[in-house]
Amino acid sequence: MVEDGRTGTPGATLPREGQLTLTLVLATLSSSLGSGFQYGYNIAVVNTPHQVLKSFYNQTYFERYGVPLDGNTLLLLWSCTVSMFPLGGLLGSLGVGLLVDRCGRKGALLINSILAIIPAILMGVSGVARAFELIIVSRVLVGVCAGVAFNALPMYLGELAPKELRGALGSMVEVSVIFGIFLAQILSLRAILGNATGWPVLLAVTGVPAILELLSLPFFPESPRYTLIQKGDEEATRRALRRLRRGDVEAELQEMHAEEQAERAVGPASLRRLVAQRPLRWQLVSVVVLMAGQQLSGISAINYYADTIYISAGVDATQSQYVTVGAGVVNIVMTVMSAFAVERMGRRLLLLSGYGICGCACLVLTLVLLFQNTVPELSYLGIVCVLVYIAGHSLGPSPVPSVVRTELFLQSWRPAAFTVDGLVHWLTNFIVGLVFPSIQASLGPYSFIIFAGLCALTAAYIFVIIPETKGRTFLEINRIFAKRNGVVIPEEEEEEAGVGHHLPALPPSQTAL
Repeated sequence: MVEDGRTGTPGATLPREGQLTLTLVLATLSSSLGSGFQYGYNIAVVNTPHQVLKSFYNQTYFERYGVPLDGNTLLLLWSCTVSMFPLGGLLGSLGVGLLVDRCGRKGALLINSILAIIPAILMGVSGVARAFELIIVSRVLVGVCAGVAFNALPMYLGELAPKELRGALGSMVEVSVIFGIFLAQILSLRAILGNATGWPVLLAVTGVPAILELLSLPFFPESPRYTLIQKGDEEATRRALRRLRRGDVEAELQEMHAEEQAERAVGPASLRRLVAQRPLRWQLVSVVVLMAGQQLSGISAINYYADTIYISAGVDATQSQYVTVGAGVVNIVMTVMSAFAVERMGRRLLLLSGYGICGCACLVLTLVLLFQNTVPELSYLGIVCVLVYIAGHSLGPSPVPSVVRTELFLQSWRPAAFTVDGLVHWLTNFIVGLVFPSIQASLGPYSFIIFAGLCALTAAYIFVIIPETKGRTFLEINRIFAKRNGVVIPEEEEEEAGVGHHLPALPPSQTAL
C-alpha cells in the first residue's frame, strides 16, 4: 500500500491563496454548464421518449415509401441513434489533444461550443423536415462535442484551480454532467417535452448551454499553466493568476517554472512517447484502470436494468419515468456531496468507499433478483439496491476520476494522456452497451456478480497503487510515482540548490533501482 502522504491544508480553513474568487467561480460555472452539462444532457435525452422517436421514424418512412418499417429495421435505426453518441465521443477524444495544444484549453471549449450549436439546429428542424437521418447524424456530432468536452473541461478546471481547490473544482465536471442528465430526465417527461409535438424542442435544448458558454467564457482567463509553460507568456500568466487568486501569486509562478524545467528535461510529449516512457508507466496504467473501472463497474447496466426492477416491484410502466427522476435526485445530491468532501476526505477514501458500496449493492441485487418471485416483498429491496448503487457511484467512481486523471501528469503530457483516457472511457462505454444485454440474457441475475468482482478489483488497484493527491502540487505527485516507476529521485540537497525539482531524462540503464 502506498503512503497516505500529506493531507494538504490542516483544519477547516483554507490558506488565502486557496480561497475562491469571483472570477474562479464564474469561470467554473461558465465552462462546466456550457460543456459538461451538454455531455450529460445528451446521454439521457433519448432514453425516456424513445417510443415517440421510434414512432416518428416509422411515420416518416411510411410517408416516403408507403409501407411501415419492419421491426428489425426499426431496431437497427434506433440502435444507430443510440450508439452514434459514444462513437462520436470516441472520435472527439482522438482529436482533443491536438485541439487543446493548438488552441488552448479555453479555446478548445469555445470551438466545441460553436460545433455543438450545429447538431442542435439539425435536430430541432428534423421534425419539420421529416428526416430522421438528421437525428442520427446529429447524434454523431453531439458525441464528438462530448468527447472533446470530456477531456478539455477537466484539463481547464484542473489547471485553473489552486492545489487546495483542485479536487472541488475538478468535481464540478461530474456535477454539471449529472445536472445535464437530470434536466434531460425532467424535460423528457411526457407531460413536458417527451411527446409527439415537443421532442424537436427537447433535442434542440442542447444548443442553449453552448450559446451561453460562447457569450460568457471569453471574458475569463485561459489556463495559466498553458499560458506560461506552453506559450511562454509570463506577463499574461501573472495577470491571469491575479484575477483568479487572492494575495501574492509569485510562489505559484515559481512552481510553474519548476514544472516547465521538468518538461524541458523530459523533452517533447507525444502519444507514442507517453506509452514508451518508463517514468510515466504507472500513471498511464492508473488512468486506464480508473476510466475502465468507472464504466465496467456496472453503472450502464444498472441504468439499463432499472426499469425492469421498478416494474417488478409493482411500479406501473407509465410511472417508472418518475422513479427515474427520483434516482436522478439521488445522483445529484451525492455528486454535490462528493464535490464538497473531496478536499476534506481525499480522493482515495471516496473512490474506495464508492466502489465498496457499488460492489455490495450488486451482490444484494443478485440475491433480490434470484428470490423475488419466491418472496415478492424483496422487489422493493431491489429499488433500494439501485438507489444505493447510484449513491455509491456518485460518491466516488463517477466524479473523482475526473480530478485524479488531471493530477497524474505534468502539463505537456496531459493532452496525450487524456487521449488515452478518452479512448478507454468511450470504448468501455460502447462495450458495456453492446455486450451487457447478451450477458444478461445468458446469466440473468448472476450478471451483477461480474460487476461486483470488477468493483473489487478496481478498489484493490486503487488501494495498492494510487496515492492520495489532495493538497499536492503536480510535481510532488510526479515524484511519488517516480519511486514506483523505478526512477532515481534527486537528493534533497539538489532540490535546495534548485536542480532537483524535476526528473532528468535518464537512459534505462541509469533509471533502474
